[in-house]
Amino acid sequence: MLVLAYMPFDVKQPYAETGPIFLHQKECHHYTSDIFPDWFAFLDPAIIRGYDKKDWIIYETGAVISGSYIEKECINILQNKDVKYIHIRSKYNCFQCKVEMA
Repeated sequence: MLVLAYMPFDVKQPYAETGPIFLHQKECHHYTSDIFPDWFAFLDPAIIRGYDKKDWIIYETGAVISGSYIEKECINILQNKDVKYIHIRSKYNCFQCKVEMA
């Protein structure tokens, strides 16, 4: 088994968490669709929060929600002009993906 770590930030800073990488048994491709993936519904609950251009959490955007509400919550969070992107994490705080405005 190969154990690796991933930090979804370019620069180390107080909010730059590092976590494990789980490798797929078979090759898979980077998700590039404009449509939210179906697997979001399986994140129940999910942790969602917006980050600014300095990669700092914008606290009022943070929430613990059912995975079926991720798309709606992302749309709401991205209305905040200070939000550059959103991280979605599992209930154990494992990084799942980054959401950006198209």
